[in-house]
Amino acid sequence: MAAAELHEALFYKALKQGIVQCNLCHRSCAIKRGDSGKCGVRKNVGGKLYSLVYGRTLTMEIDPIEKKPLFHFKPGTQCTGISTYGCNYFCLHCQNWNISQQRSEEVIAKVPFTSPQQIVEQTLAAGVEGIAYTYIEPTIFAEYALDTMKLARKNGLYNVWVSNGYMTKECIDAIAPFLDAINIDLKGDSRFYKEVCGNAKMEFVKENIAYFHKKKTHMEVTNLIVPGYNDSEEDFREVGEFVASIDAMIPLHFTRFYPMYKMSHLPSTDVEKLHKAKDVALKAGLKYVYIGNVAEEESTLCPKCNAVLVKRYGFSAEPPELTKGGKCKKCGFSSGIIV
Repeated sequence: MAAAELHEALFYKALKQGIVQCNLCHRSCAIKRGDSGKCGVRKNVGGKLYSLVYGRTLTMEIDPIEKKPLFHFKPGTQCTGISTYGCNYFCLHCQNWNISQQRSEEVIAKVPFTSPQQIVEQTLAAGVEGIAYTYIEPTIFAEYALDTMKLARKNGLYNVWVSNGYMTKECIDAIAPFLDAINIDLKGDSRFYKEVCGNAKMEFVKENIAYFHKKKTHMEVTNLIVPGYNDSEEDFREVGEFVASIDAMIPLHFTRFYPMYKMSHLPSTDVEKLHKAKDVALKAGLKYVYIGNVAEEESTLCPKCNAVLVKRYGFSAEPPELTKGGKCKKCGFSSGIIV
């Protein structure tokens, strides 16, 4: 890729002998001249770190916010979903592996350049309410996302991330002022992160869930249930108890696994397992637990009076039965839903 097409990265420092230390995520790659980090899209050129994917938008799709999934943030609205190549995980079950695991500079360079201004302009022209940084891990294109987020905020658009939660606190501190909501995958136990996600560490994800909560960023958590890996009652209890220990009002989504990529030999998650997971997590103290990737009604009920706050089926949501302040119209309970 030509030097003129590169964008100098943030979140790094120069070390000795031309090596750079990337501080964007907890991979903490020390990168030699001419090499790229584990994500494949941050490269050391002449002793400086550059992003190979700044402006390389692969998608500009309009999605309902419920698809992210975010059920308690602006229900019923739509957003522009953007993504590029690369990822800092190597998940064996990745549904977007064809773009997340792409590492070819030649392939990346063929993607037409789209500026942050163009993304915002196209979003406004589409008449939707926000922008979602999604489909792959947005951390790896943080510079591009951040510039877009700043412009989006100036133009009255919301910003949401769908993330594996593996970024550093330095990254969180930079994006949080412009980030309206985030859904973080809490994938499983330590073994799951090591064997399925490419030797990642669960502890960093849990720390970041707590840190985003401290930052008062609206957050929801997703747990994809993979048969034989994280589908025991104890697994469900551990996820539910952890999220409840941060805040019982955080929505938790248990989603159904479908055979994909290097786990195409596994069966889909049994739907009864999903319902069991929901029951266990509710007993752990959570107020809101949902089931995803299943064609079922997933309406939001008031934890106090059981009234339907948001009627929802799949990715379709009816206008919320809430006050502008997010309170239940029937009993006045503060739902935590941002309308």
